[in-house]
This record gives sequence, C-alpha cells and structure tokens, in this order.
Amino acid sequence: MSRVLEARERMSDAAEPGFKTDLIELVPALRAFARSLSGRPDLADDLTQETLLRAWGNRDSFTPGTNLKAWLFTILRNAFYTSLRKKAREVEDPDDINARNLAVAASQEEDLGLKDLQKALKRLPDEQREAIILVGASGCSYEEAASICGCAVGTIKSRVSRARRALLLDMDPEAAAEAQAMAADAAAGAGGRPEAEER
Repeated sequence: MSRVLEARERMSDAAEPGFKTDLIELVPALRAFARSLSGRPDLADDLTQETLLRAWGNRDSFTPGTNLKAWLFTILRNAFYTSLRKKAREVEDPDDINARNLAVAASQEEDLGLKDLQKALKRLPDEQREAIILVGASGCSYEEAASICGCAVGTIKSRVSRARRALLLDMDPEAAAEAQAMAADAAAGAGGRPEAEER
C-alpha cells in the first residue's frame, strides 16, 4: 500500500500532466489485457497496478510521440511473465481446496457463451492467446502486437490465425468441420479444374 501512496504523491507533483492523462485513459485497456493473460480479475488488478507503478517510475525512459499503449502493454506482459516465473517456485494449493472455501458463488447465472470462450482461450498456447487478445480484443494492429511480443509481424499473423482456428474448433466443432470441408473443396476445385481458354 505504501508503494501506491508514494506513486500517488509523485503523480500529484509531476510536471507531466499529458503523460498522466494518457496513462489514465489506457487503464481500461490495460485491465482487459491483464485479465486476458491472467484469467483472474484479482490478478488482473494487481498486474495493472504493477504496470502503472512501473510506468510511472520509469516515465523518463518513455519517448514522447511514440506508442504509449505498446510501451504499457510490454511492461504489463513482462510483469505477467515475471509473476509466472515467481509462481513456479511457490507451493500452491493444487486441488484448489482452500480457494473453493474462500470463493463466493455468483448469485446470478453467468453467460455460458462467455464462459465457454474463456475456457477455450485458456486452452490455447500462451503465444496464441496473447496474440489473439492483443489483435482481437485490445484492438492492437499486427505491428503493435509484434512490437509488444518482440517478434515478427508474420509470426503474430500466424499465431492469430492458428488461435482463431483452434477457438472455432473448440467452440463450434460443426462450423469448423464445415469450414474445413469448404477449404478442401476449394483446394480440390482449383487443382482439378481445367483452365479456360480465352482465344
């Protein structure tokens, strides 16, 4: 809590009101990205807070006029992977016995489609989930997503494509089978079709 208070004091004394305003405007996007990475609202809030603290503490290293959103998403992504590495060394509650005892059941029924999507996203490999969330949900361009992930634009496009295919197969196997059959028909038709002569 003292880190938050120190950061607030520094924010109020700061000479960069534009940076502060831009930072505040990006909080919802940061929370959405953090939630998609972590899968848990409480961890998403912690990641977002950590990102804001790191960004504010290192605001002198940000180059004005560059992409603040990409810079913040990179900080958040790095904080997430750092927390995963730390968590790997911790002993957790593997059967979630303690977690279930602490959880409060929802009083209303949640949207099943959203739950299914969340489950399907969790089953994706980390790289694919990250790419589809950045491009599909956070509105990043392929170039921004590539910059955030530290890879080539083509790699991001490939990850997004594979993630979309996997999500379709996971969430709607019938539609995936139809799409696969149509693609096979199109490929067979293109290869087996005699060329029309235009003389």
